[in-house]
Amino acid sequence: MTTVSIIGNGNMGSAIGRIVEAGGNTVEFIGRDASQAPTGEIVVLAVPYPALAEIVAGRREQLAGKVVVDLTNPVDFATFDSLVVPADGSAAAELAQALPESKVVKAFNTNFAATLASKAVGEAPTTVLIAGDDQAAKDLLADVVRAGGVLAADAGSLARARELEAIGFQQMVLAVREQISWSGGFALAN
Repeated sequence: MTTVSIIGNGNMGSAIGRIVEAGGNTVEFIGRDASQAPTGEIVVLAVPYPALAEIVAGRREQLAGKVVVDLTNPVDFATFDSLVVPADGSAAAELAQALPESKVVKAFNTNFAATLASKAVGEAPTTVLIAGDDQAAKDLLADVVRAGGVLAADAGSLARARELEAIGFQQMVLAVREQISWSGGFALAN
């Protein structure tokens, strides 16, 4: 059994927590206050991109040795017309640089909370795309996701996080413009 600590209890954190529990694994919700250390082998940062710096500053040592899941999309929320990381970088790459003792993976950022909760995107099953440089970390997260009834796909190295963030951003733009619903989005088909 795997324990997953989730920092953040909004829609995404709650939906991911239900997937973890559905697979028979243990979920631990903790607040953003660094006084409570995460006990899980996997720590999901279910927070907006601007909160990552605060979490890193307060929890760097607590996150050492753990699989740290970045689900953020570094969107410019003032204009909603661009990402705020360099074109050749990603929020996940920044996080990995700030947490060199952690195994950072990018996942869940191309999923809406509703598609995680329903485990479907239209007629297709929900698939969590996972990018990272540590294969064992990706496999552990994929096992937890699959046990919870959602598909998982290996999206490649952490360098692929920039493409995942672009997909997540585009999906958000479509939803904000009401061209798709928040229960819709991109899906993988075999």
